[in-house]
Amino acid sequence: MLESLIDRFGDGAVLAMAGALVGVLFGAAAQHSRFCLRAASIEVAERRFGPRLSIWLIAFSAGVASVQGAIALGLLDVSEARPLAATGSMSGAIIGGLMFGAGMILARGCASRLLVLSATGNLRAIITGLVLTLVAQSALRGVLAPSREALASLWLMPGGEPRNILSLLGMSPGMAALIAALVLAAGCSLAFQRDVRFSHALAAALVGCAVGLGWLLTYAIAQTSFEVVEISSVTFTGPSTDTLMGLVNSTSLPLGFGVGLVPGVFTGAATMAILTREWKIERFGPDTPMERYLIGAALMGFGSMLAGGCAVGAGMSGGAIFALTAWVAVTCMWIGAMATHLMLTGRVLRPVIS
Repeated sequence: MLESLIDRFGDGAVLAMAGALVGVLFGAAAQHSRFCLRAASIEVAERRFGPRLSIWLIAFSAGVASVQGAIALGLLDVSEARPLAATGSMSGAIIGGLMFGAGMILARGCASRLLVLSATGNLRAIITGLVLTLVAQSALRGVLAPSREALASLWLMPGGEPRNILSLLGMSPGMAALIAALVLAAGCSLAFQRDVRFSHALAAALVGCAVGLGWLLTYAIAQTSFEVVEISSVTFTGPSTDTLMGLVNSTSLPLGFGVGLVPGVFTGAATMAILTREWKIERFGPDTPMERYLIGAALMGFGSMLAGGCAVGAGMSGGAIFALTAWVAVTCMWIGAMATHLMLTGRVLRPVIS
C-alpha cells in the first residue's frame, strides 16, 4: 500500500500526509491533555508533584516505550537518524537548552504549546509563535547564524555510538522500553493520586504515541522509497520556520513531513477545542505583558536552533531515541525553566535576604 501511494503521489506528498496524520493526533491529544513542559517544570520548581508533571511523565515515557519497543521488535531502525548519526553540539545543547527553558517561562509555553494554543483562538500565542519562528530563521540562516555557529562549535560531539546513550550504557532497546513502561506506570499512578481525568491521561499517552508513530512512518517511507528520505518525528521550530518561509518566499511549498505536521497539529488542536467548547479569543492584557512574551519568544527561537530542537523535537523525539545531546538539552530546559520561574517569583532571593 505504501509503495503504491509513493508511486502515485511521490515521496514528498506521502511524507506530508504522514506528517498531517501524526500532527492531527498530536494536536488533539496535546490540547485535551494540557501537555506542557513549562507547567510541569513550574510544579517541580515549587516542589509540587502535581497533575501537570504526571501528564508530562506519561507523554514522555509513552514516547520512549513506543519507540524503543518498536526497535526491539525490529520494526524501526534509528541509527541513521540525524540526532544520532550526525555531529552534535554539547555546548549548543547546554546553552540553547537553558535559553529555551527561560524563554518558555517568559512566553508561558514552549513552541509546541504555542502552536496548540494558537489553534484555540489565543492571539498571544499566535504573535509569540510568529516571533519565535522569525528569530529561529535568523539563527538558522540569517544575521544570528554566525553567533549560533560559534556557540555550537565550542564543544562538538561525533555522531554514532558516542552520541547514543544506550550504546554508552550497554543497554538494549528492550530494557529501555521496559524501564520506560515502569516510568509510564509511575506517571499513571501519580495522575490517579492527583485526580487527573482518565481522558486527559489517555490523551497524554497518545502524545507520546504520536512521537513513536512519526518515527515509524518516516522510517517505513524511507525503506520503501528509491530516494533518500530522512527519518524524523515530531518537532516544531524547524518545520514551522520552513513552512512560514516557504509561504512567504515561494509560490509553491516543497512537500515533506514537517509541512504536513504543522497544519495537522493546528487542525487537531482546533477541532478538539471546538468539540470541547474551549475555543475562545484571548488577547494581551495588563497581566500578560507583551514584552515578556516577545523576549521569551526570542530566547526560544535562538535556543531551539542552538540546542538542535524544541521541548518536543529534542526533548521527546530526540529523547525517545536516546540521543545524548537531546537528553542534555531537555535537562537544561528543565533547569532553565525552573531557575527562571524561581527568579521571577523572588524565591531565589528570599534565603539571601533573610
